[in-house]
Amino acid sequence: MALSSHVQELKKKHQHLSDEVELAQRSPGTDHLKIADLKKRKLRLKEQIERLSH
Repeated sequence: MALSSHVQELKKKHQHLSDEVELAQRSPGTDHLKIADLKKRKLRLKEQIERLSH
């Protein structure tokens, strides 16, 4: 897999997590620990994308 396609795939996963976080935050019954976990996963992906892009 080429580096650029790998970065693109990571960006897609990051966007998917962003959508999940947004949806979870709008749902009143969502566990705050789940939201925190999603945000941590999203941050790790963002860091990985930045590391590979530079």
